[in-house]
Amino acid sequence: MRLFGLFLLVAFAGCGSTKPESTANADTLNADCDAAITKFKNRDSTIAGWFDKAHGYAVFPSIGKAGLFIGGAHGKGQVYEAKKQIGYSMVTQGTIGLQIGAQVFAEVIFFKDKAALDAFKEGNWEAGAQATAVAVKQGASADADYSEGVKIFTLIDGGLMAEAAVGGQKFAYEPK
Repeated sequence: MRLFGLFLLVAFAGCGSTKPESTANADTLNADCDAAITKFKNRDSTIAGWFDKAHGYAVFPSIGKAGLFIGGAHGKGQVYEAKKQIGYSMVTQGTIGLQIGAQVFAEVIFFKDKAALDAFKEGNWEAGAQATAVAVKQGASADADYSEGVKIFTLIDGGLMAEAAVGGQKFAYEPK
Protein backbone atom coordinates (compact mmCIF):
# COMPACT_ATOMS: atom_id res chain seq x y z
CA MET A 1 0.00 0.00 0.00
CA ARG A 2 2.85 2.40 0.81
CA LEU A 3 4.33 1.69 -2.62
CA PHE A 4 1.09 2.74 -4.29
CA GLY A 5 1.05 6.02 -2.30
CA LEU A 6 4.61 6.64 -3.42
CA PHE A 7 3.50 6.03 -7.00
CA LEU A 8 0.86 8.74 -6.61
CA LEU A 9 3.45 11.19 -5.29
CA VAL A 10 5.70 10.54 -8.26
CA ALA A 11 2.77 10.90 -10.68
CA PHE A 12 1.73 14.26 -9.21
CA ALA A 13 5.34 15.50 -9.03
CA GLY A 14 5.30 16.16 -12.75
CA CYS A 15 2.39 18.62 -12.48
CA GLY A 16 4.18 21.70 -13.82
CA SER A 17 7.15 23.78 -12.79
CA THR A 18 7.87 25.04 -9.29
CA LYS A 19 8.43 28.60 -10.55
CA PRO A 20 5.54 30.66 -11.93
CA GLU A 21 5.44 30.67 -15.74
CA SER A 22 5.31 34.48 -16.05
CA THR A 23 5.83 37.70 -14.10
CA ALA A 24 2.06 38.10 -13.86
CA ASN A 25 1.74 34.62 -12.37
CA ALA A 26 4.57 35.39 -9.93
CA ASP A 27 2.80 38.60 -8.87
CA THR A 28 -0.45 36.70 -8.37
CA LEU A 29 1.27 34.01 -6.30
CA ASN A 30 2.98 36.69 -4.21
CA ALA A 31 -0.36 38.42 -3.54
CA ASP A 32 -1.99 35.08 -2.72
CA CYS A 33 0.80 34.23 -0.24
CA ASP A 34 0.44 37.65 1.43
CA ALA A 35 -3.32 37.11 1.69
CA ALA A 36 -2.82 33.61 3.14
CA ILE A 37 -0.44 34.94 5.80
CA THR A 38 -3.05 37.55 6.73
CA LYS A 39 -5.75 34.84 6.94
CA PHE A 40 -3.58 32.73 9.24
CA LYS A 41 -2.91 35.72 11.51
CA ASN A 42 -6.60 36.72 11.53
CA ARG A 43 -7.72 33.18 12.40
CA ASP A 44 -5.16 32.80 15.20
CA SER A 45 -3.52 35.95 16.55
CA THR A 46 -0.87 33.86 18.35
CA ILE A 47 0.54 32.61 15.03
CA ALA A 48 2.13 36.02 14.37
CA GLY A 49 4.91 35.01 16.79
CA TRP A 50 5.72 32.02 14.59
CA PHE A 51 6.20 34.28 11.56
CA ASP A 52 8.37 36.63 13.66
CA LYS A 53 10.59 33.99 15.32
CA ALA A 54 10.97 31.28 12.67
CA HIS A 55 14.19 31.20 10.69
CA GLY A 56 12.08 30.68 7.59
CA TYR A 57 8.74 29.46 6.32
CA ALA A 58 6.98 28.17 3.22
CA VAL A 59 3.48 29.41 2.38
CA PHE A 60 1.07 27.51 0.14
CA PRO A 61 -2.00 29.73 -0.31
CA SER A 62 -4.16 27.18 -2.11
CA ILE A 63 -3.74 23.41 -2.14
CA GLY A 64 -6.46 21.49 -3.92
CA LYS A 65 -7.20 18.03 -2.57
CA ALA A 66 -9.60 15.35 -3.81
CA GLY A 67 -10.10 11.66 -3.21
CA LEU A 68 -12.28 8.65 -3.77
CA PHE A 69 -10.36 5.73 -2.21
CA ILE A 70 -7.27 7.12 -3.98
CA GLY A 71 -6.52 10.79 -3.43
CA GLY A 72 -4.13 13.51 -4.32
CA ALA A 73 -3.35 17.14 -3.67
CA HIS A 74 -1.29 19.79 -5.39
CA GLY A 75 -0.32 23.41 -4.79
CA LYS A 76 2.38 26.02 -5.31
CA GLY A 77 3.88 28.45 -2.85
CA GLN A 78 6.77 30.66 -1.85
CA VAL A 79 9.65 30.12 0.56
CA TYR A 80 10.92 32.83 2.90
CA GLU A 81 14.07 33.24 4.97
CA ALA A 82 14.32 36.06 7.50
CA LYS A 83 10.94 37.30 6.15
CA LYS A 84 12.36 37.70 2.62
CA GLN A 85 11.14 35.57 -0.27
CA ILE A 86 14.00 33.36 -1.49
CA GLY A 87 12.28 30.84 -3.74
CA TYR A 88 9.31 28.82 -4.86
CA SER A 89 7.96 25.47 -3.81
CA MET A 90 5.45 22.92 -5.02
CA VAL A 91 3.64 20.37 -2.86
CA THR A 92 2.16 17.08 -4.06
CA GLN A 93 0.35 14.57 -1.94
CA GLY A 94 -0.86 11.05 -2.56
CA THR A 95 -3.16 9.05 -0.29
CA ILE A 96 -4.86 5.69 -0.31
CA GLY A 97 -7.63 4.44 1.94
CA LEU A 98 -11.17 5.35 2.91
CA GLN A 99 -11.72 8.87 1.58
CA ILE A 100 -14.28 10.82 -0.36
CA GLY A 101 -14.62 14.49 -1.18
CA ALA A 102 -12.64 17.53 -2.16
CA GLN A 103 -11.33 20.56 -0.35
CA VAL A 104 -9.05 23.54 -0.69
CA PHE A 105 -6.70 24.54 2.10
CA ALA A 106 -3.76 26.83 2.81
CA GLU A 107 -0.63 25.57 4.52
CA VAL A 108 2.38 27.17 6.15
CA ILE A 109 5.51 25.29 7.19
CA PHE A 110 7.75 26.97 9.76
CA PHE A 111 11.47 26.15 9.96
CA LYS A 112 13.02 26.62 13.39
CA ASP A 113 16.58 27.13 12.20
CA LYS A 114 18.87 27.29 9.18
CA ALA A 115 19.46 23.52 9.21
CA ALA A 116 15.73 22.76 8.92
CA LEU A 117 15.28 25.29 6.09
CA ASP A 118 18.40 24.03 4.30
CA ALA A 119 17.04 20.46 4.44
CA PHE A 120 13.82 21.70 2.79
CA LYS A 121 15.75 23.64 0.13
CA GLU A 122 17.73 20.53 -0.86
CA GLY A 123 14.59 19.52 -2.75
CA ASN A 124 12.31 16.50 -2.66
CA TRP A 125 11.62 17.09 1.03
CA GLU A 126 8.85 14.95 2.53
CA ALA A 127 6.59 15.68 5.48
CA GLY A 128 6.57 12.46 7.44
CA ALA A 129 4.34 11.31 10.26
CA GLN A 130 6.41 13.27 12.77
CA ALA A 131 5.42 16.52 11.03
CA THR A 132 1.70 16.44 11.71
CA ALA A 133 -0.25 19.54 10.77
CA VAL A 134 -2.25 21.67 13.21
CA ALA A 135 -5.57 23.08 11.99
CA VAL A 136 -5.52 26.81 12.70
CA LYS A 137 -8.10 28.30 15.05
CA GLN A 138 -7.71 30.97 17.73
CA GLY A 139 -5.02 29.89 20.18
CA ALA A 140 -4.03 26.71 18.30
CA SER A 141 -0.46 27.86 17.78
CA ALA A 142 0.07 29.03 21.36
CA ASP A 143 0.95 25.56 22.68
CA ALA A 144 2.39 24.13 19.46
CA ASP A 145 6.06 23.27 19.19
CA TYR A 146 8.53 22.22 16.52
CA SER A 147 9.06 18.57 15.66
CA GLU A 148 12.50 17.94 14.18
CA GLY A 149 12.83 21.67 13.45
CA VAL A 150 9.53 21.93 11.53
CA LYS A 151 5.92 22.86 12.35
CA ILE A 152 3.02 22.76 9.87
CA PHE A 153 -0.26 24.66 10.15
CA THR A 154 -3.25 24.34 7.82
CA LEU A 155 -6.32 26.47 7.20
CA ILE A 156 -9.33 24.96 5.39
CA ASP A 157 -10.74 27.34 2.76
CA GLY A 158 -13.64 25.24 1.51
CA GLY A 159 -15.01 21.86 0.54
CA LEU A 160 -15.69 18.72 2.49
CA MET A 161 -13.43 15.72 2.87
CA ALA A 162 -13.93 12.59 4.92
CA GLU A 163 -10.91 10.34 5.14
CA ALA A 164 -9.15 7.58 6.98
CA ALA A 165 -6.23 7.31 4.59
CA VAL A 166 -2.46 7.10 4.62
CA GLY A 167 -0.05 9.04 2.48
CA GLY A 168 2.40 11.89 2.61
CA GLN A 169 3.34 15.24 1.22
CA LYS A 170 6.38 15.80 -0.96
CA PHE A 171 7.86 19.23 -1.66
CA ALA A 172 10.09 20.57 -4.41
CA TYR A 173 12.08 23.81 -4.07
CA GLU A 174 13.56 26.20 -6.61
CA PRO A 175 15.44 29.41 -5.76
CA LYS A 176 13.96 32.73 -6.87
